[in-house]
Amino acid sequence: MDVPLWFALLVVGVLGVKLIRPPWWLIAVLLLGGYLIADSLLAPVIDTAVK
Repeated sequence: MDVPLWFALLVVGVLGVKLIRPPWWLIAVLLLGGYLIADSLLAPVIDTAVK
């Protein structure tokens, strides 16, 4: 069965929020920070470090 990546991330995110109960401001900071870093000059450096 092929599951789209966005759906898998959505399910993991919803389960994480329900089980761990992090504060909403932390979720917003992580999402916004990830979005901003993905468009920054650090993106190639992070990409090579992850791979």
